[in-house]
Amino acid sequence: MQAEFVIVGAGSAGCAMAYRLALAGRRVIVIEHGGTDAGPFIQMPAALSYPMNMKRYDWGYRSEPEPHLNNRALACPRGKVIGGSSSINGMVYVRGHAMDYDHWEDSGAQGWGYADVLPYFKRMESWHSGGHGGDAGWRGTDGPLHVSRGPRENPLFKAFVEAGKQAGYQATDDYNGEKQEGFGPMEQTVWGGRRWSAANAYLRPAQKTGNVALIRALAQRVVIKEGRAVGVEVLRGGRVEVIGATGEVVLAASSINSPKLLMLSGIGPAQQLVDHGIEVVADRPGVGENLQDHLELYIQMASSQPITLYRHWNLVSKAVIGAQWLLTKTGMGASNQFESAAFVRSRAGVAYPDIQYHFLPIAVRYDGQAAAEGHGFQAHTGPMRSKSRGAVTLRSSDPADDPVIRFNYMSHPEDWEDFRTCIRLTREVFAQEAFKPFVKHEIQPGAGAQSDADLDAFIAEHAESAYHPCGTCKMGALSDPMAVVDPQARVIGVEGLRVADSSVFPRITNGNLNAPSIMVGEKVSDLLLGRDPLARANDVPWVHPDWETQQR
Repeated sequence: MQAEFVIVGAGSAGCAMAYRLALAGRRVIVIEHGGTDAGPFIQMPAALSYPMNMKRYDWGYRSEPEPHLNNRALACPRGKVIGGSSSINGMVYVRGHAMDYDHWEDSGAQGWGYADVLPYFKRMESWHSGGHGGDAGWRGTDGPLHVSRGPRENPLFKAFVEAGKQAGYQATDDYNGEKQEGFGPMEQTVWGGRRWSAANAYLRPAQKTGNVALIRALAQRVVIKEGRAVGVEVLRGGRVEVIGATGEVVLAASSINSPKLLMLSGIGPAQQLVDHGIEVVADRPGVGENLQDHLELYIQMASSQPITLYRHWNLVSKAVIGAQWLLTKTGMGASNQFESAAFVRSRAGVAYPDIQYHFLPIAVRYDGQAAAEGHGFQAHTGPMRSKSRGAVTLRSSDPADDPVIRFNYMSHPEDWEDFRTCIRLTREVFAQEAFKPFVKHEIQPGAGAQSDADLDAFIAEHAESAYHPCGTCKMGALSDPMAVVDPQARVIGVEGLRVADSSVFPRITNGNLNAPSIMVGEKVSDLLLGRDPLARANDVPWVHPDWETQQR
């Protein structure tokens, strides 16, 4: 089998590329190891905690024991399913801040500044504000990816935003528009009551063109002849086959699997490849390096009123919610329940937000375990731009073996200071007048945890990944020895091979990574087609006028 373009990974970026290439009349083969995304566990937004904890849908990766987090091995879910991680994530939609992308360009990713990427964000969106305000001029209205907002009917959602304003922070009607900084509504990739994954938005329409074939197989390596990628070796039905590419091969297999595939193909740090008996095709020391993620804590409060989602945390209520959703695609099951959010600056002198909040009207973990105390609510919070860096390396030359994932979480001293700040600022928000009718007491960290040492102990024991790994195939200038791909997303040292997913991020963006990952797929599709990039935007984002001297 062969096609002009072979894409490895039917995830956020891979589906977007398949769609744009198919619309242009190009023949595409998409290789995906995972299975169907049909069924309520994936398609029902409120069921989001299930798919990322199911081996059927998740690669099941875990980090190596993290020495700064009490040697805990943290979960690193990656979607092994049609739609990739967009089919198992929390459906939170965040573009990132304009300065994130200007930093990309400054670090060598020429053509990836905010003015360059904003037109692609607009092209991919069909934005629905639900009558709750926002910046229509900054948003797209006819793209394949539906972006909506929850109803925010629970009074706790509005209390969170009002408390932020009472604490002196900015408010924003649209953190994906002109002004990211502030408290306001959170956006979600939900439409018609269903998860609007990359599969629903892009892949299925692409398949309807007749130009895209989806192959269920495990990609084992890129086939390279005379310095050019000519196909992908896969394991399918117990047999090894080669899927040929007459044009280009594109890896969109995630920030964990894309570097793994490069290394299995002989592209990576030469000594590591030699140690595993792999012939070196291109010595690129940056492959697998520069691994970044967002860590977060759940600051939980017990509720004095029985108005939280805990009242639905029983089999009967879940059955009723599920039945309503199955029949009508409405009700509690039609939202991810992340309906209020905030992006704030930790201190004066920080130019743009470096702390993110997701607010949830229940005290619960991602694994679905609720707090024993019953009714409660929580803010997920964490720093956005940690200086800690890790790496993805090979465990062996066997494609069936999981890679070695070391994040080195909290290895930079500033991480501890930043997380303490997150905790203390969150407590300040929950202490505002808007929460007085609802706060009973603090569940965690707990009122007794006040000193730096107390908070550090809590952080080490309870910090969890926000599931935003990226950076392992860094985009940069040809002169950068750690760059893996150039600004055209071409793998340096090999012809006919590109990487297009979150692994190419030079630095992690402000917030959740699904939106920027899809944007990468959108932009790289134009590069693959040889088209001129979309015209640069002239929009100037809001930055606090006194950021050098004021925190709020």
